Amino acid sequence: MNGRNITQIPTKELARKLTILPQSSEAPPSVTVWELIGYGRYPHQNLLGGFSAKDITAMEWALAVTGLEPLADRIVDSLSGGERQRAWIAMALAQQTKVLLLDEPTTFLDIRHQIEVLGLVRRLNQEHGITVGWVLHDLNQAAAYSDRLIMLKQGTVVAVGTPKEVITASIIQQVFDVEMTVIPHPINGYPTCLPCQLGIGY
Repeated sequence: MNGRNITQIPTKELARKLTILPQSSEAPPSVTVWELIGYGRYPHQNLLGGFSAKDITAMEWALAVTGLEPLADRIVDSLSGGERQRAWIAMALAQQTKVLLLDEPTTFLDIRHQIEVLGLVRRLNQEHGITVGWVLHDLNQAAAYSDRLIMLKQGTVVAVGTPKEVITASIIQQVFDVEMTVIPHPINGYPTCLPCQLGIGY
């Protein structure tokens, strides 16, 4: 990062520059949304602990931008899947880094909450200038919500470019060994994948 080996940067210093939200996260029992968001301020706190005015401002911003203000006092475990994911994103935002890395942020969510989370992250990038890198296994979602894509196969980079450059029938065949038809979305024009075969028994 900035010419430095990331493995040699102290954890707390790195956490002030880069936020990582893993696929599965569990909050301690009885933790409220507000308390969870407060964990995101740890990299900025001194040895005495406690929240400064700057910490509170960052936490309030994270709460507002994720639309969780009405749920601030709710226990995290009592939230729906989509609300819980937004709470974790709010915690990550409270770190106030310029880079946010997300590992499959829509896993276990229904389609409505998937769209809410994808739209939220997209707005964070477009409206707040946060650089976002995420792992998405849904090719249509990756194409619709990303500016650039990196297609991997067993850890090796196969293609890098815009969605139209990466989401092609030939590249999908090469990476996943499946036949797909790729057409422009009728409204937005981004590449949309349709399977050529529905599977065995159809």
